[in-house]
Amino acid sequence: MILRNSFRILRVAGSYAAVCAMLLAVACTTQYDKVLKSTDYALKYRTAGQYYEAGKYQKASALYEQAAMYYRGLPQDDSLNFFLAKSYFKYGDIYSSEYYFSQFCTAFPRSPFIEEAYYLQIVSLYEQTYRYELDQAPSYKTLTAVDEFLYAYPKSEYAARCKEMKEELLQRIDEKQYESAKLYYLTEDYKAATAALRTSMRDYPDSRFREEILYLMVASAYKYAEQSYQHLQKDRYQAVIDEYYNFVSEFPDSKHRKEVERMFENASRQVRKGQAKDTPTEINTNN
Repeated sequence: MILRNSFRILRVAGSYAAVCAMLLAVACTTQYDKVLKSTDYALKYRTAGQYYEAGKYQKASALYEQAAMYYRGLPQDDSLNFFLAKSYFKYGDIYSSEYYFSQFCTAFPRSPFIEEAYYLQIVSLYEQTYRYELDQAPSYKTLTAVDEFLYAYPKSEYAARCKEMKEELLQRIDEKQYESAKLYYLTEDYKAATAALRTSMRDYPDSRFREEILYLMVASAYKYAEQSYQHLQKDRYQAVIDEYYNFVSEFPDSKHRKEVERMFENASRQVRKGQAKDTPTEINTNN
């Protein structure tokens, strides 16, 4: 009986707590709605700050946005707009935060918040980038912003993180270029593959795919020569030999060494054969 009564009391207490929580939530929502509909912009500004401090960033951002027009040109203007952008950032709306931080940096270049705002704009941009298989235009945009930040604030507390983001984005773009060039090779468009691989090498000379790129340049040149008209083959096999020497000079112990040796030997034979055909036959003038 005592145990049953105890459970009943706990059940009632639990129901009471739930009702209290619900009433409190309704009261808070009602208060928020009243402030949202109010024409008292000072109240909106103060309440936005309270919601921000409480971690209710979505409500804070809505109130900051309403107050922003009223405080334009006033002393509170820069701090209000900074916390407006930061509210969006805090609750994960990276597109709005990037927009508002960008607007802030343009409007308030002398603000005490400018360095943090610039950095958080970069983080917002970085969060909009895609994995290497997809479009890398957002990565290029972020890299430009990172370089500008590091130039302006080389000793910033955020510099190390910016450099990490830059390195990751460069690796992503590097892999994108390598995979795109490799795709030409896999689809047997060897001329396009050679051009794309050469561009990748020029843009990223320290690529982590350098060995594979140089190997594919030999293989692409070889297959392109194989498929060429006979009168064009000598020069194109000579290109294979040139690519072979580039490869083995850098990677003499490569896993591809045996394969490129085979291509080199055959290309050398084809070049010698072409040279023999080009040599004019000596005319006998004794007759």
